[in-house]
Amino acid sequence: MSSLAVPFYQRRHKHFDQSYRNIQTRYVLEEYAARKAASRQAAYYESSGLGKTTCRLCARRARTLAHETMQESRKRTHEQKSHASEEKRIRFASELSALEKEIHTARHRAREQLDRLAIQRMVEENMAMERHAVEERISRAPEILVRLRSHTVWEKMSVSLCFTVQGFPTPVVQWYKNEELITPASDPAKYRVESKYGVHVLHINRADFDDSATYSAVATNVHGQASTNCAVIVRRFREGEEPHPAGIMPFHLPLSYDVCFTHFDVQFLEKFGVTFATEGETLTLKCSVLVTPELKRLRPRAEWYRDDVLIKDSKWTKLYFGEGQAALSFTHLNKDDEGLYTLRMITKGGVNECSAYLFVRDADALIAGAPGAPMDVKCHDANRDYVIVTWKPPNTTSQSPVIGYFVDKCEVGLENWVQCNDAPVKICKYPVTGLYEGRSYIFRVRAVNNAGISRPSRVSEPVAALDPVDLERTQTIHVDEGRKIVISKDDLEGDIQIPGPPTNVHASEISKTYVVLSWDPPVPRGREPLTYFIEKSMVGSGSWQRVNAQVAVKSPRYAVFDLAEGKSYVFRVLSANKHGISDPSEITEPIQPQDTVVVPSAPGRVVATRNTKTSVVVQWDKPKHEEDLYGYYIDYSVVGSNHWEPSNHKPIKYNRFVVHGLETGEQYIFRVKAVNAVGFSENSQESEAIKVQAALTCPSYPHGITLLNCDGHSMTLGWKAPKYSGGSPILGYYMDKREANHQNWHEVNSSLITRTIYTVEDLTEDAFYEFKIAAANIVGIGQPSDPSEHFKCKAWTMPEPGPAYDLTVCEVRNTSLVLLWKAPVYEGKSPITGYLVDYKEVDKEDWITANEKPTAQRYFKVTDLHEGHTYVFKVRAVNDAGVGKSSEVSEPVLVEARPGTKEIFSGVDDEGNIYLAFECKEATDASHFAWGKSYEEIEDSDKFKIETEGDHSKLYFKNPDKSDLGTYSISVSDTDGISSSFVMDDEELERLMAISNEIKNPTIPLKSELAYEVLEKGEVRFWIQAESLSPASTFRFVINDKEVENSDRHKINCDRPNGIIEMVMDRFTIDNEGTYTVQIQDGKAKNQSSLVLIGDAFKAVLAESELQRKEFLRKQGPHFSEFLYWEVTEECEVLLACKVANTKKETVFKWYKDGSGIDVDEVPDLQKGECHLRIPRLSRKDEGVYKATLSDDRGHDVSTLELSGKVYDDIILALSRVSGKTASPLKILCTEEGIRLQCFLKYYNEEMKVSWSHRESKISSGEKMKIGGGENFAWLQITEPTEKDKGNYTFEIFGDKESFKRTLDLSGQDRGKVIGGLPDVVTIMDGKTLNLTCTVFGNPDPEVVWFKNDKALELNEHYVVSLEQGKYASLTIKGVTSEDSGKFSIHVKNKYGGETVDVTVSVYRHGEKMPEVKPGQLAKPRPIPPSEISS
Repeated sequence: MSSLAVPFYQRRHKHFDQSYRNIQTRYVLEEYAARKAASRQAAYYESSGLGKTTCRLCARRARTLAHETMQESRKRTHEQKSHASEEKRIRFASELSALEKEIHTARHRAREQLDRLAIQRMVEENMAMERHAVEERISRAPEILVRLRSHTVWEKMSVSLCFTVQGFPTPVVQWYKNEELITPASDPAKYRVESKYGVHVLHINRADFDDSATYSAVATNVHGQASTNCAVIVRRFREGEEPHPAGIMPFHLPLSYDVCFTHFDVQFLEKFGVTFATEGETLTLKCSVLVTPELKRLRPRAEWYRDDVLIKDSKWTKLYFGEGQAALSFTHLNKDDEGLYTLRMITKGGVNECSAYLFVRDADALIAGAPGAPMDVKCHDANRDYVIVTWKPPNTTSQSPVIGYFVDKCEVGLENWVQCNDAPVKICKYPVTGLYEGRSYIFRVRAVNNAGISRPSRVSEPVAALDPVDLERTQTIHVDEGRKIVISKDDLEGDIQIPGPPTNVHASEISKTYVVLSWDPPVPRGREPLTYFIEKSMVGSGSWQRVNAQVAVKSPRYAVFDLAEGKSYVFRVLSANKHGISDPSEITEPIQPQDTVVVPSAPGRVVATRNTKTSVVVQWDKPKHEEDLYGYYIDYSVVGSNHWEPSNHKPIKYNRFVVHGLETGEQYIFRVKAVNAVGFSENSQESEAIKVQAALTCPSYPHGITLLNCDGHSMTLGWKAPKYSGGSPILGYYMDKREANHQNWHEVNSSLITRTIYTVEDLTEDAFYEFKIAAANIVGIGQPSDPSEHFKCKAWTMPEPGPAYDLTVCEVRNTSLVLLWKAPVYEGKSPITGYLVDYKEVDKEDWITANEKPTAQRYFKVTDLHEGHTYVFKVRAVNDAGVGKSSEVSEPVLVEARPGTKEIFSGVDDEGNIYLAFECKEATDASHFAWGKSYEEIEDSDKFKIETEGDHSKLYFKNPDKSDLGTYSISVSDTDGISSSFVMDDEELERLMAISNEIKNPTIPLKSELAYEVLEKGEVRFWIQAESLSPASTFRFVINDKEVENSDRHKINCDRPNGIIEMVMDRFTIDNEGTYTVQIQDGKAKNQSSLVLIGDAFKAVLAESELQRKEFLRKQGPHFSEFLYWEVTEECEVLLACKVANTKKETVFKWYKDGSGIDVDEVPDLQKGECHLRIPRLSRKDEGVYKATLSDDRGHDVSTLELSGKVYDDIILALSRVSGKTASPLKILCTEEGIRLQCFLKYYNEEMKVSWSHRESKISSGEKMKIGGGENFAWLQITEPTEKDKGNYTFEIFGDKESFKRTLDLSGQDRGKVIGGLPDVVTIMDGKTLNLTCTVFGNPDPEVVWFKNDKALELNEHYVVSLEQGKYASLTIKGVTSEDSGKFSIHVKNKYGGETVDVTVSVYRHGEKMPEVKPGQLAKPRPIPPSEISS
């Protein structure tokens, strides 16, 4: 496979859709583009010709030179034309005579045009050179092209300062150090000056600390002066320090040659950082840039790089630069986008850049467990119908290994993806055949493992199926007036009939599954299109087999599949056109299919080193054979988790990588694997575990230098420690001083200052001084602070106090923070009485005093701040004379709680010691956990003990008491201000001491206190349950102060896993009254529980024990498991029942009432365990004492039930409940005395509790209204009803749990009703007389109509109808015949409605068998609504 870049013909190819099909169209487009380019070039030369020459001498020279050139050109043209004509006549002869003349003319015109253009170009170049030489000789003032740059070096190192200047006359350059002229002759061993071609260099040899200065270079000539300057800082280092720290990244991005030649000062205000994203997301990397000066039409050039490759606008990436921001946007992230991104701002003065890594994780798989998508899909060696597709495999740290890949293709302009391979290909390379010539394609790849198929990769760049030889075989000549001539070798070679055989047949690609053959087309080829046929032969077989018998090959490339593993083959190729097939080519050498690239070996030793708080540098030894490697994948795992995560998702080519996104303070291990086209190597050995912390560096600079006191000859200065110590403790500080208007700095101290306060002696009174301070740690000396303001050395005599110093902000939360400070060194004329705290927002002018009254403490909690706002603070000390000087203003503080902020928490350890604890994952080896009480550092070792291990620290209280109440604080150095506080109040201290007391004097927790229960044999069980008991636990039972042992009478047992201790007393007697106690001990823990059984409590236990013992003895023979009880059935029968147990066949069961035996129809089956005595209709005669007995040779048992009194009443209520549920609606029956209201029930007894009501008034039985009933109904007789008797009547029956009501309205507005008397079926012998009679009712009086078969009955002597007393309706049929069989209906109706009752009459003849009819069934009325009546 070729490793070259995309061929030129692919770069020039325009990937159109399906309309772009043939090669002729492509040639037309090619020539059109060439013609446009030629016309633009000609226009350029015409516009920049001799007419623009401003210098007469130059014009004359140009004309002379042009004339000479033209003569020489004509002569040369004449010779070339003669030579060309002679060659053509020899070559083409007579058959090409016409073509020869045309070509001759075209070439002649083309040569003339080219010569004319060449002369114009030559004249233009000569004139440009002359113009440049003249302009260079023009005098000008000095101009600095490349300015000096500042340098920071270590002692004993050399440094070179260089700059570039131009001007005429040549400028004279002088060098200055702190505005003093440098003369190399005075110190030739120190300085050396060089000047070559406008580049001036000052060499400083073996720089020392005194060489730290500002260096200037001044260039001067008669027309003016220009200068440039820079700073040189010489740093000291001790033995063991590294003066040249190694870089992290192993490569450097190349500089662009297209430099913006304008002076700009570029500063990055906000940089993009390490970014984590997921495939499919959109993302923008941004940088805020400050460019000075800001010019609208001129600005620096912003360039973006990924892994040292320049990024341009594309479908996937969009670039933007403007309005102070440079941005790179990703429209759809893929793992192809992962890498190191660098933004470079290019100006005349140099290059400013910032870099960060972008990690792109796999998107969620479509199928759980499927691999991630492949990446970096590229196309190689494209031809007419063939292309090789390559890709890189995904990292499968948490998925099963990839077993193969599917390659898909799609024509440009379509969305129809076609899978190219039927079976997964196992290597990351696949030759795709069967392409259509002239069409453009894109490709994608999907990975496969045991779980499923991955998401598709990002599509490749479009590639056209074209033959690269076609352009070489075509020549285009442009002539005048836009005309052109296209010459093809096919036309010149003439008519070739049968082509020759291909040449140079060889294997360009060999793998285990296929062999790619390549060859050269026959020469001459002819104008007819060629196709090829490939034949193979297994070595030693002697037979040839055509490989592509079905499909002809158009490209001089072909991939042969289906080759036997381990066998050798030879191949040959035949070319063909429409005239025939050529002879076979020469046979290739024997070729055996095999993988030429093998799986790489595992990388060597992996070493991880500290980098930052969230990253680690991982390095490893390369594999022994690293040819054809795609790169490496790095995995990481938290120590002890055995769960590996991928660090990078795209192979990296270097053996050094920075793993980002780690958790500070956590320990990790790393491993590496190599990857190539064949697959992955074995994982390397795991690295040593490393804790994620920042690498050791020099400390940052101190700040906040404040003058604290001055006596006229010395100054006391205070300052704040560096924000970061560099990973190791700060050893001390170096201070420099200088007088105002002096350039040189002088050392104040030769030995380290260990505190942040220092008195500088031997100063000049009334002189102004400035100071700078640098911190030092084990690595070296950090950057010095900014110079302080100018302090005047004049004695302080004011009565007010001096400034407080060392302001520290801690415990920053969303609306509050704590401010700490140190007392002023100068107190004034009286002691300090307090402090005032002032604050303001940074963008406001007015200061706000946080405390109305001065606080005596040197700390203060500022509250009621606005979340997300930035504040500054200052402190003023107060004494009797007034308010003193203000402290230095603090640094701006953003009031916002850090994500994941942790607080101090309290606890008690296993030994019962009370402690306060704090955890800080950001802590480094150099971090110090500073505990304080009332924000004063704790140093009392008698009261407290501090233990710090790693990122945890604990403050132990040795003898906690009321004096330990107060506010405790902690701050962690070398972090971003991590701090917290805890208020120990009375309630919290009491809680902790209670827990401590439990631990030091532990008690065994009990789930249950000592209790008792009586068992079924009358035994008494005493038991207690603890939370848990260890196997070594002990216990004892004490009764009335006397310990009892395990015996037959006192059975003692302990279930330690469940914590249960029990004692069972077999015989509980009157002698067992007293106090029972259980004592338990488990290690140091103890507990006990007591139970007092005296008096009534003891008597209750004794009685229950004796009862249970008797019950146990009773149950040894036949016995009643449930004694006699009663129940009422749904048929309103009373059932006496009992349950028996422990019976046998010989057991005798008998029923008794009032001492007399009861004869039952059926002997109870004792094996079923239940016996019943049924009482059908309960009445007073059934009252008495019922008894059931059981007996056999083992004993006897008796159960008694007295069915009288309350029991009898309860049964009646239960019967009322069951019967009440069956109560029918109230019926009206007309009698001779009046109207009778009836309610039918399953059971009725006069002793049942019932009531009749009229208009909600209870009715008492009397002459007017009588109450009574029968076995299955209850009635109310209304004698001679009157108007007063109208209204609602209610019948209510009361059960044991509920009552049942039935209501009837006799208000005088009753619809017509058939009250009763008609059967539903009547059977009668012919010749007899049939009388149908019923009672009707209604108010107003209803109308009565008879029907036969739904037709009104015609009345005659045969059918006689009567209505007596307005309520007795009858139909008489005299001499019944068979024609009278059918349905007879009576309609009773008034204006409120009515009812219809149907009677079926069946007539049978004399001598026939009478049909069977069910007796006692009354006809059911059907209601007639009022609407039906009105109609």
